Amino acid sequence: MANDHGKAESLGIRERMGNAKIEISAIKTDRLLLRPIVKSDIGNIYNGLSNPEVIKYYGVCFDSLEATKEQMEWFEKSSQCWWAICSLDNTQFYGAGGLNDISVPHKKAEIGFWLLPDYWRRGIMTEAIPLICDHGFDQLELHRIEGFVETENQSSKHTLEKLGFRYEGTMKDCEIKNEKYISIDMYAILN
Repeated sequence: MANDHGKAESLGIRERMGNAKIEISAIKTDRLLLRPIVKSDIGNIYNGLSNPEVIKYYGVCFDSLEATKEQMEWFEKSSQCWWAICSLDNTQFYGAGGLNDISVPHKKAEIGFWLLPDYWRRGIMTEAIPLICDHGFDQLELHRIEGFVETENQSSKHTLEKLGFRYEGTMKDCEIKNEKYISIDMYAILN
């Protein structure tokens, strides 16, 4: 996956490792802008992570702008590297994606992503995820990127498979969500 997206232009990305804050710069394609998430995105993040369609298979949700501040603080942690996914002219916010739980010693991270429903099925994530993975492999020197997907989330599993992630197994009844057990499928891609 690394280096096979020649039309993507990485703009001054600086690596952040260990406990140092990762400074994230923009990544552009012919139609997308992946840019750092900023404090003024709180409304966009709240719109996504309070939307029942978005959070159906997502690990967090918020019921107010005030509560969403927790997510904004999470984006600032050194083990996270997330972008706002926008139109090229930065006038439309589509969603967010990035790498979480970055482990420097183990050279791995977990990929996460979500889109507002108005932008589903437009190929946005199949364009954005490879850019995120390229950043992880090339800039952060990761060897492995993992994806943990609720077993029922066919759309996200299909997206990962389409992009070369391999199914590695199912963790049965490994989490409780909405007071019932859920199973998680594990996917991964290696550099």
